[in-house]
Amino acid sequence: MIIVTGAAGMIGSAVVWKLNEMGRNDIIVVDKMRTENKWLNLRKRDYADWVDRDNLFEWLENSANAEKITGVVHMGACSATTEKDGDFLMSNNYEYSKKLWEFCAQRQITYVYASSAATYGGGELGYNDDVTPEELKKLQPLNKYGYSKKIFDDWAFKQKIAPKQWNGLKFFNVYGPQEYHKGRMASMVFHTFNQYKENGGVKLFKSYKEGFKDGEQLRDFVYLKDVVDVIYYMLENYVESGVYNIGTGEARSFLDLSMATMRAASGNSQLKQQEVVEFIPMPDDLRGKYQYFTQACMEKLKRAGYTKPFTKLEDGIKDYVQNYLAKEDQYL
Repeated sequence: MIIVTGAAGMIGSAVVWKLNEMGRNDIIVVDKMRTENKWLNLRKRDYADWVDRDNLFEWLENSANAEKITGVVHMGACSATTEKDGDFLMSNNYEYSKKLWEFCAQRQITYVYASSAATYGGGELGYNDDVTPEELKKLQPLNKYGYSKKIFDDWAFKQKIAPKQWNGLKFFNVYGPQEYHKGRMASMVFHTFNQYKENGGVKLFKSYKEGFKDGEQLRDFVYLKDVVDVIYYMLENYVESGVYNIGTGEARSFLDLSMATMRAASGNSQLKQQEVVEFIPMPDDLRGKYQYFTQACMEKLKRAGYTKPFTKLEDGIKDYVQNYLAKEDQYL
């Protein structure tokens, strides 16, 4: 059996979808529903049991439950880069991850967990996952969320007792279905589609950094379906323990993303930027904490045996917009 935490969230629910697609339903889904519509992410899924995240370790104290587990995919965390409550982040993103590590180490089972590209901070030291733990310790995140992820990565490398295989995944900018409950933290594809549908255009942040024109801030955008393909590969194959970037290896601009989204939504491949894009001031709470360039180094993952090509931005957006966002049923 596989435990998937954060199973009602964007990536977690897509992991459950991928496992179902591969014929597996021996899944323990772990999350908290609260008041969001996250439950819709699991409505079509087939799994063995639901466990509230606050009750998981009590559930695992029952040896009859624990002995069935062969792997843990830990996607459960606070993923809001604007979260200000440091204690909440440390409890959710650090302490909970340590407890799951200890369970997987005791049982000698695979542990795949969510790190983040936010650990790289402003990118002054690059975006290379293929460096020593000492080099990774030098990274300086721009916000508390990134810090909470970084210090768990640092902690993991120090441990003498470890799971049979552990892989921390530094997700870059993930977009795709299942993100509808995320509000402000949903991808720019989601926001662009809805702005274009409502107003016939999109608003993008002005640039406040020399060398970057308005709308030309660059990110490594990676499609959700590619992300879960990597996670499934790690569950099914031995991959050397350590942290791995999950991106495409290609930086693209927010302007590229927005135009591709509006062209996919309208069916008009000749749509012009000046007709649909307005540049607006960036909120004060983001200035100084904003990454202007991210691009994942992907050689380490390839060397680990994962050679499937990542989806081109325009192709991923077209699939997301036309097969999900534009449909009555938007879910995997």
